[in-house]
Amino acid sequence: MLWYTLLLAAVAAERLVELAVARRNAAWTLARLGVEYGRGHYPVMVALHTALLASCLIEPWLLDRPFLPLLGWTMVVVVVLAQALRWWCVTTLGPYWNTRVIVVPGTRLVRAGPYRFVRHPNYVAVVAEIVALPLVHSAWLTAAAFTAANALLLAVRVRCENAALGRMIAA
Repeated sequence: MLWYTLLLAAVAAERLVELAVARRNAAWTLARLGVEYGRGHYPVMVALHTALLASCLIEPWLLDRPFLPLLGWTMVVVVVLAQALRWWCVTTLGPYWNTRVIVVPGTRLVRAGPYRFVRHPNYVAVVAEIVALPLVHSAWLTAAAFTAANALLLAVRVRCENAALGRMIAA
């Protein structure tokens, strides 16, 4: 359980780095007349991701979930690959990447990096991580509950991003 707790702490630290990058990028895009969309769902997204990390820790402790090596190590690989994909997205979008939906009118859609293959590759990483991170330590209730909650959130989020990106292109 100690190693799993350290993994969760590392993911939490990564999230803090992400938020710092997002804050810097938000200032950059807003200074270029960027427009923010979907403010209403953003606190829900933050709460969901925070609760996921807490639940990943709580379920194995309270319900005495075992570490199953085949499942656990496979899920660690998925978590690492999800992080790699997430940071590929961040570096590809550069200052345009954000945890918020902020677009600068008149800019072009990015079609490089993972965006050559998938329209929203960051959400592939998010979905993989939400499934895999709890399963590293057999927290299947957390994996199921947060996968369902994230599916509802992503339905709103992707619709919001697509609308914002459509406005960006039209501008």
